[in-house]
Amino acid sequence: MRTSALCLTAMLLAGGGGAAAGPGRELANPKIDAPEFLRLSEEAILRRESRRLSEAEFLRLAARPGTVVLDARSRDKYERLHVRGALSLPFTDFTAESLARVLPSRSTPVLIYCNNNFAGAEEAFPAKLAPAALNLSTYVALYTYGYREVWELGPLVDVAATRLPLAGADAPPAPSG
Repeated sequence: MRTSALCLTAMLLAGGGGAAAGPGRELANPKIDAPEFLRLSEEAILRRESRRLSEAEFLRLAARPGTVVLDARSRDKYERLHVRGALSLPFTDFTAESLARVLPSRSTPVLIYCNNNFAGAEEAFPAKLAPAALNLSTYVALYTYGYREVWELGPLVDVAATRLPLAGADAPPAPSG
């Protein structure tokens, strides 16, 4: 990964990104920085490997005061089914301001999960291609915005057997008794 990312970075820096810029057509945009994106992505993904949690570890950290469970899926998927207590902030709405409204500080422990962590509820958790899993984009984006206490649910769990409490329109009824 490091070699291919470095090659792509070098190509972008050299202007060889294959853009359709013609004579006199300027494509520079100071609000888009692909080389920095690649650098931060590589840094974040390397850190992410030590921040993946088992279901039991996720539950334990979620119970800690001050921890935020963040659901970055679309609002309609969140409303169908989510980890109880998770806050919804769709990935497409991430900005410095929206993140600051949901996460008290950059040192707040943040737990994330995505569609690809759950099986058995495809309407609420439709699987994405593995390299496009929302956990990856979410982790990198949070890292880019300066959040370093981000932890990720690692395994694929079945909604019918998970110990994670679920809520939403499609949530199974709570056991009586």
